[in-house]
Amino acid sequence: MTKVITENLIDLNIEAEDKLGAIRVLSNRIEAAGRLYDGDGYLKSVIEREELTTTGIGFGIAIPHGKCPHVKETTVAFGRLTNYLDWQSLDGQEVGLVFLLAVPEECKGDQHLKIIASLSRKLIHQDFRETLQNAKTKEEIVNLLNGTLAAVVA
Repeated sequence: MTKVITENLIDLNIEAEDKLGAIRVLSNRIEAAGRLYDGDGYLKSVIEREELTTTGIGFGIAIPHGKCPHVKETTVAFGRLTNYLDWQSLDGQEVGLVFLLAVPEECKGDQHLKIIASLSRKLIHQDFRETLQNAKTKEEIVNLLNGTLAAVVA
């Protein structure tokens, strides 16, 4: 089974002017990794979902996501923004850490919701958030996140 996140799905220095720019950078990484059938179709589904309600969950974190037929395999991309962005977050804080989820439409159950729940349970802990914020290498983040998400995507 392919890991849900790999080093090529991580960008530790995203420069974006708005949340759509940040989403686009991570979506391009997912597409470049060969995990999408149609990059434009996937990006459109994420933007449509984002327009329904904010995916800024608080603590400076956003988890935009798309569950659609344009996704080959469940994937999580992660990015750290070089400047915090307004994401209309639930707590009013600007976002500096972004997780972009890509889930195939045919996935049984609510796998994307389980991933979000699993991440959220970890992200409420300041030490976990600080590890993501301060990690020097992509490998550190891959190990941290694959450990967190292994049971959910197995």
